[in-house]
Formats: sequence, C-alpha cells, structure tokens
Amino acid sequence: MGYWQPDTVFVSVIDPGVGSNRLSLVAKTKAGHYIVTPDNGTLTHLISQDLIESARVINEDTHRLPGSEKSSTFHGRDIYAFNGARLASGQTTYEDYGQELKPEELVTLPIRPGKYQVDESNNETLVGNIDITDVNFGSLWSNIPLETFEIFKIGYGELLHVQIKNDELVMFEADLPYVHTFADVDPGQPLIYINSVYTVAFGIHTGSFEQMYHVGAGQDWSVTLSKVNK
Repeated sequence: MGYWQPDTVFVSVIDPGVGSNRLSLVAKTKAGHYIVTPDNGTLTHLISQDLIESARVINEDTHRLPGSEKSSTFHGRDIYAFNGARLASGQTTYEDYGQELKPEELVTLPIRPGKYQVDESNNETLVGNIDITDVNFGSLWSNIPLETFEIFKIGYGELLHVQIKNDELVMFEADLPYVHTFADVDPGQPLIYINSVYTVAFGIHTGSFEQMYHVGAGQDWSVTLSKVNK
C-alpha cells in the first residue's frame, strides 16, 4: 500500500455472508489509508503485517444508499461503495462511524507465511502458499517474499525445482528458470519471477500457467522450491 497517498480509500468486497450478522467496517491503516470491507477475513494479510491501526463498525441501517433499505443481497453497492464514495469525497469521516475495534478483535483467516527451511541433511527449501492467481495473465502468486527468496542466492537463469500441491496431491513438478523478465524464455515456456508486490510467482511467456497446468490458488494450494543439483 506504500504506492498510495494517505487518505486513499479502498473498497474490498468479498462477501459470501452478505446480509448476515457479520460486521461491515471501515479500517484505518497506520499509514492513513481507509478500507471499506466486511469483517470476514479480508484484512488478514494487512493485520498479519501489523498495518492496521483500528477499525470502526458501519451501521448498516443508517450508513447505506438511500432507497436500498429493503435490499440485503447487494451490500457491495448499498454499503461498501456508498460509504467508500462518501469517505473519499469528504462527506463523512472515519470518526463518524460507530464502535472502534482493535486489529486483534477483527476476523482473520489462517495463513502459513512463506518461509526458508533447512532439513537434517542440509537440504534448503522455500515453502509457501499460492495466495492468488493473476486473473489477467494466469500467473500464480505465492506468499514467499523477495527477502526470503534471496536467502537462496539464486541468479537469473538458474533453475529451481518447483512442486505445487493441492492438499497432498502433486499437481505440478518441474525445474524452472528464475528470470528477470518473461522475454528471457521462449514463448510457451514456464518460469519463476518476482511479481509487482515482491513475492515469488510462476508464469508462462505468452500463456496461462493456471490453465496450462490446471493449478489454482487458496489455502489448499502449497508450493515448495528447492535448488537443482548441478
């Protein structure tokens, strides 16, 4: 979020519990950004990185789009977009909302941070989850941060062994090159790169890694990287 100025307002709507008793929030980051979102785990990564200062509860009966009172299934429009627009335009302020909650009072999802590990035989591995797929290009974005990846001391063009699992089922396994840019390999070739949020990612030059190898993202998708013996 460091690319955005303080007072920037984000609206995040992933809300399978729309209309239920889950809370609606305006969260404030320590850098002064605001996030309008349901309290259902959408702030998990920001909380884990100690970026959230506090949150306030939106009263869904009073802070909503006028005329939408009888609707309970479109809170993206009636609650979140509405309050995001009012915050961004200065028609309301963070302090205008209700009960203040601490980060530890908010709902979070279980996450397994990407990590570097060494076994008893001195074999080095990087282990993480596939957090998301890049919907535009079909790349997989892991939660292994650049600073953890750099422990491997791998140079551009070197190979790493990549294993991707869905639960315990191996869905992909191959040696892939670590590259600076997609153009460093031929069209159709898979690769490892560092994405725009500085985590390890997997892609295909002019192709979709997700579609080509029938892999996905979420809590059940894990990845392990190890060095290739020369």
